[in-house]
Amino acid sequence: MQNTLKRRGGVDLSLVWKVFGGVLFIYLFLGFMVIPCWNTLTSIFREKDAAGNADPMAVIRFFFAGSMPSFVWNSLKLAVCLVVTVNIVGISIVLLTEYFDIKGAKILRLGYMTTLIYSGVALVAGYQFLYDKDGMLTTWLCQMFPAMNKQWFAGFSAVLFTMTFACTSNHALFLRNAIRGIDYNTVEAARNMGAKPFKVLMQVVMPTLLPTLFSLTVMTFITGLCAMSAPTLLGYNSINPEIVRLAGSSAADESFPQARAALLSIILAMFTIVLLTVLNHYERKGHYLSVSKTKAKLVKQKIQNPVWNVVAHIYAYVLFVIYMTPVVMIVVFSFQNWPAIRSKSLNVNSWTLINYFGSRDYEYTTSRGKTKVRHDVISGVFSNTDTVGGIRLSFVLSALAAALACVIVVVAVNYIFKHRNKKRSVIVEACLLFPWLLPTILICYSFRTFFNDEVWYVLGKNLYYRENVRFLIVMAYTVVKLPFALRMVKAAYYAIDDELEDAARNLGASPLVTFLRVKLPIVLPSVLAVFALNFNALFTEYDMSATFHSSYGKSYAMVMQSMTAEEGRDGYNMNGSGRRCASTVFIMLVSGLILYLVYGIGARDLGERLERRKKRRERWARLTGKKKAA
Repeated sequence: MQNTLKRRGGVDLSLVWKVFGGVLFIYLFLGFMVIPCWNTLTSIFREKDAAGNADPMAVIRFFFAGSMPSFVWNSLKLAVCLVVTVNIVGISIVLLTEYFDIKGAKILRLGYMTTLIYSGVALVAGYQFLYDKDGMLTTWLCQMFPAMNKQWFAGFSAVLFTMTFACTSNHALFLRNAIRGIDYNTVEAARNMGAKPFKVLMQVVMPTLLPTLFSLTVMTFITGLCAMSAPTLLGYNSINPEIVRLAGSSAADESFPQARAALLSIILAMFTIVLLTVLNHYERKGHYLSVSKTKAKLVKQKIQNPVWNVVAHIYAYVLFVIYMTPVVMIVVFSFQNWPAIRSKSLNVNSWTLINYFGSRDYEYTTSRGKTKVRHDVISGVFSNTDTVGGIRLSFVLSALAAALACVIVVVAVNYIFKHRNKKRSVIVEACLLFPWLLPTILICYSFRTFFNDEVWYVLGKNLYYRENVRFLIVMAYTVVKLPFALRMVKAAYYAIDDELEDAARNLGASPLVTFLRVKLPIVLPSVLAVFALNFNALFTEYDMSATFHSSYGKSYAMVMQSMTAEEGRDGYNMNGSGRRCASTVFIMLVSGLILYLVYGIGARDLGERLERRKKRRERWARLTGKKKAA
């Protein structure tokens, strides 16, 4: 077998594939990253005044004269406050479960990590179910305190409260890994020198966590700045909801709607670029800690002061209740009928599976005293046309986008490593990381405006028209997930020993055969993990779907959102709240299964898998032996 592809008819097929791949990559990068975003940027300066004359500064003047700065200020305020609250809660839940010796830490950890299995619209809906003006806890509190304001859970405070607990999932993952990597020898040495526990925590442990905390802080700030689901559902005027609103408006409704949306998107992009540049500069400086050669596993520290020990346990379980209450209530009320859900009261006689399966008629009396029946308006998640359609569409689009991102990244990373230390590999990597410089809303808005016409770049097709919007959503999903996939797959490629590739080449294997039979099997577990995590995030995604709002591209998250908005209107959709609870349970099951496959089964090494297989066989042999003896 030759090392290069054979020439056929005087044509070097390897050269043809390289040229074809390079042209395709440039076409996709320019057409689905650069040109749409450039179109958004230049649209700000293409507006005209009332006389029809070009006025490049019209939108800028309108921005400062109108209320648009308030949206920027609201987003900045939310981002700054989130940095404080999320770090306080995030650091505390990690210390309580990984550093301090707290009773029931394993149970607490499961509660704190529930935000990993449901997020976005599903998470906000759970908090609304409890704390909204008609929420269960709000109703109970108002019964005890009649003077209480029932609409307390709205606006900035509600968004901050909800996102504080929603955004600690990154701390639960990354900060937990960082604290587990601490060398216990350093902690023990500090204690032997007479340092008190609090001093050890602040001067030995926390400096080790600073690089991770800095990264988490920057990402939390960006998350608050680009928040979409919580501000939209809880009524807070921030940048992203305003961009989506303006994107669906027209010049007949208000002045410069599209250009104003573009300007807000560019402002978000500027903040994101600055923050990511600062983060990259901080990481390049390098932060190293001197540790012993033989690393010791961290031993949990007991809180010696009995008062502080009690306070820590109370605080830990209060947080546990806050995290777990929405999950438990959503699960419980998903099995309650519509009257019980509407009254937010648990009733033994109200248990039902109608929110999941089957359908029922609804009988009601009109204002004129006539009795009417609406057929099958009470239906379950898997019996309702809209929810089944949303699940099917989101499943297909998310799977396609996650798979496409993995294929692109695997091919690109193989090229990057093959041509390492060359400018072309650096350029390819920079192109794939380009979407990280821009907020998601800018990419999606750029796609919507640029491709909402007969664009020459895609052979005169309107990709926002009817069913074409599904292709546009897949491309947006793929572009947004490319940087994450690149970082994860590139890390997996470092595990490939160069000698394996040299051995395959010496045996006469072509580059394609070497890639398929040597490299790909090694990185395949990481690629599958990236696929699973991307699919998990996209399946319940709301922000991008709201930007591409269309009856032909209505994702599962948008269907969930419309369930309660239309509940009871004209006698239809009578169990929208119950079906949304059941939908959230379904999402938690799917997300939990994927996380278990990735971080549970997928995280086991070969030796651990063989050991578990051996134990299963021994257990089966004992069971079959007992049966035979009997």
